[in-house]
Amino acid sequence: MEKWKFQGNQGLKSSAVSVRGVFNVLMQSINPVAAHAVSTAAHSGNFNGYPPTFGLPQARRAIAEYLSRDLPNKLSAEDVYVTVGATQAIEIILPSVFATPGANILLPRPGFPQYETRAALCGLEVRHFDLLPNSSWEVDIDSLEALADDKTMAMVLISPSNPCGNVFTYQHLKRVAETARKLGIFVISDEVYAHIAFGSNPFVPMGVFSSIVPVITLGSISKRWIIPGWRFGWIATCDPHGIFQKTGIAANIERNMEITSDPPTFMQAAIPEILERTNDEFYSKNLDITREAANALYERFKEIPSLICPHKPDGAMAVMVQINLSQIEGIADDVDFCVKLAKEESLLILPGVIVGLKNWLRVSFGLERSAIEEGLSRLKAFCLRHAKMSQQISA
Repeated sequence: MEKWKFQGNQGLKSSAVSVRGVFNVLMQSINPVAAHAVSTAAHSGNFNGYPPTFGLPQARRAIAEYLSRDLPNKLSAEDVYVTVGATQAIEIILPSVFATPGANILLPRPGFPQYETRAALCGLEVRHFDLLPNSSWEVDIDSLEALADDKTMAMVLISPSNPCGNVFTYQHLKRVAETARKLGIFVISDEVYAHIAFGSNPFVPMGVFSSIVPVITLGSISKRWIIPGWRFGWIATCDPHGIFQKTGIAANIERNMEITSDPPTFMQAAIPEILERTNDEFYSKNLDITREAANALYERFKEIPSLICPHKPDGAMAVMVQINLSQIEGIADDVDFCVKLAKEESLLILPGVIVGLKNWLRVSFGLERSAIEEGLSRLKAFCLRHAKMSQQISA
């Protein structure tokens, strides 16, 4: 057999997992302002050429102003880079900031698997800190501190959380920021579900604490505007002390931007109108729909034997549910559960191992109410069918 010096990245075998296709939200509620803005930009004929590498100046300025509404330290257009969705933002950030040999990154467990996949491609070591299900999925600060060493560069935080459905409080985020500062690392704040908070905790952007620790915010228009297929996102550096400039992080981001693709120019041109003219009624309507779906989901889970939902979702569009394997028969683990569920009930649910929690389920409620009710009915029938005899009697 011939020998070659190169080979495929073996780390991808276990980490190349995607949750695309699970997300299917209320497309009938698409924002007319967004559609009009894109149509106007496309038909103008003024945006058919290549855009500047970091984005159209008016798009970057509009995003900076939009984000600054919630920040004590205002952003400028130069702090913003436009991307092809938040997924590309992840693809740009990880190789841009981890040039140190042997560097590691701290990721939440459970979390969004794209980070682990991209880290494998970059040759980054991944270390997982726990989110605590019985404490509203807060960060286990002790485990976070114990994981860090002199090769730890950054941590990722997701709020509102995909996949947990929680929204971190101001006090908890401040504690995380102070911990990151003590460890000498910065925070990558995934805010793709920004403002999709419908419980008791309001959305607080991590950039609020950028005077404590430098923050790179990742965002997009996919979820709040219910247009995931438009694939438009951004990177924003929240760094009033200029630490990213001093350490070369900003320069690395810009170098990586130079070798990546751009969102369509006409899409960039539409961003100022989308961000500035979408009315509060549109946001409120979608929050009400999402809140009702989350409440219905949580209440119905109380009726399903062998499944435990420890935290009522108050943000994003997904929730984690634990499987009590001691109460069911013929099911080996969460993957086996989901495979048999699909076969017997034609119902697709993501096994928790994909997002880092074995024997849990990630359940999306970004669906029409009728679809949620039908899905939960099938899920309950499946759990009753596989319940041990004692559970069947009690049910």
